[in-house]
Amino acid sequence: MTHTPKPVRKAVFPVAGLGTRFLPATKAVPKEMLTVVDKPVIQYVVDEAREAGIEHFVFVTGRNKGVIEDHFDLQVELEHTLRERGKKDALDVLAAALPQPGQTSFTRQQAPLGLGHAVWCARDIVGDEPFALLLPDMIMQDERGCMSRMMEVYRETGGNIISTEEVAWEETHKYGVVEKGDAVAGGFKITGMVEKPPQGSAPSNLFINGRYILQPEIFSILENQASGAGGEIQLTDAMLTLAQSQDFHGFTFTGRTFDCGSKEGFIKANLAYAMWDRNMAASLGPELRQLLDAIKPAGS
Repeated sequence: MTHTPKPVRKAVFPVAGLGTRFLPATKAVPKEMLTVVDKPVIQYVVDEAREAGIEHFVFVTGRNKGVIEDHFDLQVELEHTLRERGKKDALDVLAAALPQPGQTSFTRQQAPLGLGHAVWCARDIVGDEPFALLLPDMIMQDERGCMSRMMEVYRETGGNIISTEEVAWEETHKYGVVEKGDAVAGGFKITGMVEKPPQGSAPSNLFINGRYILQPEIFSILENQASGAGGEIQLTDAMLTLAQSQDFHGFTFTGRTFDCGSKEGFIKANLAYAMWDRNMAASLGPELRQLLDAIKPAGS
């Protein structure tokens, strides 16, 4: 790079999904508002973006998602009550989670046409500048956030950055997988991308785990993108087109990722974040061991 890339100020969060795998819990509550320990899933993802220096948070929503907008707004009555009762710690928690005025935008996807379509719906808010994309089902546990580490790579390389993570080779057919090129500035050059390759044909065991930094040219590609797998507008298809004219680099995340779009991943996230808290771990550890000891092997 001979010039400094444009700063990444905005992040897009596609939150229009129905969450059918969690019914009846998500009948009236958006899946993104289900709590992992004491915070909604979406709060973990927004906090990760904020840590990375993001200044504007763009939510692509759908029906029944108004509570997400309320969550990132002042709750005047609640704060008044807490203040009257001297609940300073609770007030501090609320203040830490609250974006500044004008830092949030909400737009409707209206029809479930895929991730690529959700990203395209944010085009006018993002404008002609690079942006971060964080899939809200994926929350990532590490001492330092995944997006913050990606920003370091971006500042050196510019272009487009995709976060990846290692998976067992026999599992690669379940994911979008990248082809790894030469090492560059804490990351590596991406020389190819394949969506759910047939078993035994994956170019690597690095799967795309839900964090991206993308250039605004992706929007014009998505606008004319034909439907792909599942009859949806696929982001991977648009990235493959963009890769013909722009560089893509990969970053390998080495923390823990939890897919909170699945029941198993959601439970794992709750356990992992609970055990990350020293006080909770001291209380929960013996209970978890007791529960595990009580599990009888199949057939016994």
